[in-house]
Amino acid sequence: MTFYFTGIRSFPKLWKSNPYLGLGPGHFSLSVFLKDCYGIKNQEKWFSLKTVCPQNTKAMNLLVAKARYVRKKDEGSSKQVSADSHMFAAGAAKKRSQMNPLSKEHVLPPVKNIFQLPTKPLNSEEWDKLKEDFKEKANFENWIISQMIKCHSSVDVAKSVLAWVAAKNNGIVGYDLLVKYLYLCVFHKQTSEIIDVYEIMKARYKRLESGAYTLLIRGLIHTDRWREALLLLEDIKKVMIPSKKNYNDCIQGALFHQDVNVAWNLYQELLGHDIVPMLETLKAFFDFGKDMKGDQYSNKLQDILLYLRNNQLYPGESFAHSIKTWFESVPGEHWKGQFTTIQQSGQCLGCGKTVESIHLSSEEYEFLKEKIMRDVIDGGDQYKKTTPQLLDVVSQLAKQNLQVLVLGRKHMLKQNSRWRKDDMEKVQKQASFFFADNISEDDPFLLYATLHSGNHCKFITKDLMRDHKACLPDAKTQRLFFKWQQGHQLAIVSKHPGSKVTFQHILIYDTVVQTTGDSWHIPYDDDVVERYSYEVPTKWLCLHRKT
Repeated sequence: MTFYFTGIRSFPKLWKSNPYLGLGPGHFSLSVFLKDCYGIKNQEKWFSLKTVCPQNTKAMNLLVAKARYVRKKDEGSSKQVSADSHMFAAGAAKKRSQMNPLSKEHVLPPVKNIFQLPTKPLNSEEWDKLKEDFKEKANFENWIISQMIKCHSSVDVAKSVLAWVAAKNNGIVGYDLLVKYLYLCVFHKQTSEIIDVYEIMKARYKRLESGAYTLLIRGLIHTDRWREALLLLEDIKKVMIPSKKNYNDCIQGALFHQDVNVAWNLYQELLGHDIVPMLETLKAFFDFGKDMKGDQYSNKLQDILLYLRNNQLYPGESFAHSIKTWFESVPGEHWKGQFTTIQQSGQCLGCGKTVESIHLSSEEYEFLKEKIMRDVIDGGDQYKKTTPQLLDVVSQLAKQNLQVLVLGRKHMLKQNSRWRKDDMEKVQKQASFFFADNISEDDPFLLYATLHSGNHCKFITKDLMRDHKACLPDAKTQRLFFKWQQGHQLAIVSKHPGSKVTFQHILIYDTVVQTTGDSWHIPYDDDVVERYSYEVPTKWLCLHRKT
């Protein structure tokens, strides 16, 4: 097993054949080599820490410089303390920010609305008077209807603005005003008004901008002229790929009007554009499915669940309830669903089954390793890491009866504000040392060293490596990187210097939609928990078929 701390660096071949390692000026990098006694023969562990100044050379250049090697040794033992939760759990980042006394939410005070909008329709004279009162507004008509949009004013009041403008302009209302009025009509679901605006725009303009198309599509889908929304979608396709919202509205409209074939074809078309569908789109298929019978539609819904799995997407709580309701409504299948959690061991508290392991297959691991080398290390990823306090970490590891190797810099041996001589002497009593010359390096060596040490290798850092993940070229590689990260990254629980160091536990199971045929386990987002994109849900929907 191999571990790394924050800039963690491990290279077994170097340890066996080359006593030198090049490192950069103004940095330090520490690798801690550990050999444990758990009854596993020849098992090795590596740890390292690093701080970095902003240099930009490739990680491979780290393997060319000279250093000297000093070795000292001590032993100790202690029980390892496990943490209560892992760093990727939904809500963990929010909790960390709340525990940080320097983290404050800066909320601007609410802006008082000094202008009271009309609450009933006005006649032309009244609008003239109001415009005079606000003569500093360059375009009063557009300004006033924009204020109505912000306050979701009634359609009748907005309509009196259009009547006033039309009376002054030979019955003509400008495009911008029409679109803003259309927004209010769609918001209030005023279908007759939506159709009136649609007829005006269709007669006056050959092409609309995307915002108007989007509003008209959303407004038409719940009318008996919903198929004209599909024609507008075709108009959009002539100049651009429609948005996921456009597809969502058309799919929802088709399902609302019981045309499942049109809805499914639009869904397949959306996927063909590599667009990630809105979760409410997928939920609509499950809600509609409660009235559908037969294997054909059932297979479609299971395809959606597999899409969630393959793209590491998580339904919200309402969506999860729709999935549960659909499964339990399938005639003759006898599905039973329950909302539950997964134990740290990977066992479902609902049905007792163990969910999938977090560890990558050998094929996945080699694929990821190649991508990291090409797109992060060779690609010049420049993102840097922070470092936990050295003496505390080394002391804690040494207490576990482990043999420690620290890779450091020559400048660490000099007394300064950061590296106290007495602290360094204490560290040297508990670890072997390997001092490198002060030359430049790149932080991606962390990834290089960890990946090249094998799939068993772990690394320790509080950095969530979102920037490294962003350097990867496609969704598949990013998903594999995140899966590997969850299964290999440990974090040090912050403590005061000199206190016992503890680590957050690491995930051993994968947080994705999964099935065994007679069971499904679906992680979902809890409505009351704020989950960041680099976190995973902790709530699960367990579905199993009763025999």
